[in-house]
Amino acid sequence: MGFTSWQAAWQRALVLGLGLVALPVLAQTRVNINPGDRIETDRVGVFNVWKGALETSLRKAGASAVQTRYSSDATADMNAGRANVYDLMVGPAPVIGSAVRYGYVPVVGSTQGARAVLVVPEGSAIADWARSKGQRLGLPGQDSVVTYLLRGEVQAGNTTLARQYPSIYQTRYQDALLTCLELRRCDVVAVEQAVAQQWVASGKKVRIVWQSREVPGLSVALHKDAGVPVEALRGALMAELAKLDAFGYTGTLTSKDFEYVSTLGYFTPRTLEGATLVEDPAVVESLLAGGARYIDARNEEEFSAGHVPGATLVPYVEKSAKDPGYDPKLDQFDVQRLGQNKAQPLVFGCNGPECWKSFKASRAALQAGYTKGYWFRTGVPAWRGSGRPLDRGGAKAG
Repeated sequence: MGFTSWQAAWQRALVLGLGLVALPVLAQTRVNINPGDRIETDRVGVFNVWKGALETSLRKAGASAVQTRYSSDATADMNAGRANVYDLMVGPAPVIGSAVRYGYVPVVGSTQGARAVLVVPEGSAIADWARSKGQRLGLPGQDSVVTYLLRGEVQAGNTTLARQYPSIYQTRYQDALLTCLELRRCDVVAVEQAVAQQWVASGKKVRIVWQSREVPGLSVALHKDAGVPVEALRGALMAELAKLDAFGYTGTLTSKDFEYVSTLGYFTPRTLEGATLVEDPAVVESLLAGGARYIDARNEEEFSAGHVPGATLVPYVEKSAKDPGYDPKLDQFDVQRLGQNKAQPLVFGCNGPECWKSFKASRAALQAGYTKGYWFRTGVPAWRGSGRPLDRGGAKAG
């Protein structure tokens, strides 16, 4: 018997001799917290409030271990929600609105809702929404609640942001847009109503000329398979949050409260010239059985959480707009990993019809000369929803 075997035997004997019982390793409850993109200096404070309250409440509700992650990327959070990477998510309305469509249940939300507003310098001739057309717009990132709401209003008018505003400046944090106004690089900016009100209260020479419909504020959603009772968590969390006088929360939010905002995201088109559109998982299953290769365009974390069996991970790193007129030069996609046989059938998938990565990857493959592209528009959520199994774990080499 070698040293390792003797060591293992000695440890087992010690455990038995002391009357100890080996306990199973309990799974962690994975939590993702995105404080939103309002005021950069507020984000850490908001994160810490939620972190402390959630970790205490989850343990009271029966969770044995909690792993909490900070995020400032709503796009990545929405993709993670579609892939069910986290057990619990905290985020602004677009993140939670997307999550509730993929197995998450609202638990608690802020009593202060969110609105997008258009803000101009005090002396501006822009008096309303209509008169902002053609001006230089400042805007948060594409998955900000502000951008979602403004984009929805523009689409309702049968146009696009690019047509409404020929010059668009985008930044991650809303408070940076005040500088854009003050330096006269923007004629009008879109921010949350609460941000604009803070500017006015602090004496900034700006005014609001338009406001959107209201949607829920920062909220919490728990995945239905997280193993934590929703009502127990809701009660514990409301009790913890009640100790914080500066914050108001409600436990009465339902999925219906997020219906409006969840429909405002850019959905992919239903056609892709040169590729075959596929939405039925049974068709994908048949293609794979016939020798097609499944290319997963998501990131490694999403892939590891669950992917179509046999899939090859070739991430599409997306920085361009979620729009048919996107600029592919802003993105990264290694077409060399698709293989040398450009006649082999390739199925491209990601996280459903809101996920543009498989659309863009399919187009990149076609432009690189691959001739048999299948775009699985409904992706992993449809595969999972059909009852078909998902593999978990690391990426298969391309």
